[in-house]
Amino acid sequence: MGEFISLIFLLGVVGAVVGAATNYMAIKMLFRPYKPIYFKKWKLPLTPGLIPKRREDLAIQLGKTVTEYLLTPETIKKKFLSKEIRENVLTFAQNKVTQEIFTNEKTINDWIRLAGFTQLPQTVEGKVDELIHVQFHKVKNTLSTKAIRELLPNDLEPVLDQKIDEAVVQILQKGEDYFLSPEGTMTIKNMLDDFLSTKGSFGGMIQMFLGDSTSLVDKVQRELIKFLKAPGTAALLNRIFTTEWEKIKNRPAMDFMNDVNFDTIETSIQSYAKNALALEARLDKAINDYWPQGKDWATNDLLPKMMDKTFIAAEGKIEDVLKRLNLAEVVREQVDSFPIAKLEELVLGIISKELKLITWLGGIIGGLVGIIQALIVFLTN
Repeated sequence: MGEFISLIFLLGVVGAVVGAATNYMAIKMLFRPYKPIYFKKWKLPLTPGLIPKRREDLAIQLGKTVTEYLLTPETIKKKFLSKEIRENVLTFAQNKVTQEIFTNEKTINDWIRLAGFTQLPQTVEGKVDELIHVQFHKVKNTLSTKAIRELLPNDLEPVLDQKIDEAVVQILQKGEDYFLSPEGTMTIKNMLDDFLSTKGSFGGMIQMFLGDSTSLVDKVQRELIKFLKAPGTAALLNRIFTTEWEKIKNRPAMDFMNDVNFDTIETSIQSYAKNALALEARLDKAINDYWPQGKDWATNDLLPKMMDKTFIAAEGKIEDVLKRLNLAEVVREQVDSFPIAKLEELVLGIISKELKLITWLGGIIGGLVGIIQALIVFLTN
């Protein structure tokens, strides 16, 4: 009886040790050895471990699993493009627009500074001064190098030419009206008196034959009116004015502007432009000051439409994006490059308790097999 108990104990212990050791080695051989082991030129069987040996196949299958079952277009649409997600994104965007953009606490200048333009008003004013200076230089150069004829619009020059006839008629008419007026009569008399007084005895002789200057006024006045009404007078003035006008048109405009101080005009225009622009004061206001309806339009009209278009476009592009991302290849590369030791540590850290139970289960089964063998040996003997 003592031999029977010893046999059962011995075979039971041996079976338990063998069973536990077998399961323990099987678990370890999932990962180890990491690389093939060679004896001279022959590679030892079961090296490397199962997972290192089939890592490439595992990576390919994981990549297919991710793209075909986990990250499919339908899954992404369901998780990220649902109506609930759209509403949450819209609400978030509306709150951000209200709190960050259409707020009285931030001026346009604050936004400009956030964009990196810390001296924008001064920069713009400098550009305005520079622009006006450049334009003034161009204007002065044009006035100095081009004749008035070149500066006149094509349709304006004939109009001005025709105005000469009208000007001659107006001048003669005004002259006639003037010399027929009391003021004109007095002017003629004064001129005659001055003329006769400068001629001494000759003037006195003329007065003796023709009478005093008063009697001469009517004669001179009639001759002046006759001269002004004569067709030749109008023709003469027309020729004189036309000739002078043609000379003027052929001269640079700057010839008639020598007394103009362009520097003062330029400075005045620059000051007026900057004062009218008042950029610093204009930028020191919030967007709401210039666009009171902006917040309602952005939150109730613009953003909902943008969200609708964005989500619709995203739904139509998901499949193409996933193809371009080539997630299967990404997963394969990541798994294929993942250190086996790290993978072993990760897996064992998750299922260490279960693996210990498997080892113990192997020992229990091995022990039972040893006890059964002991019974068989005892009964057969």
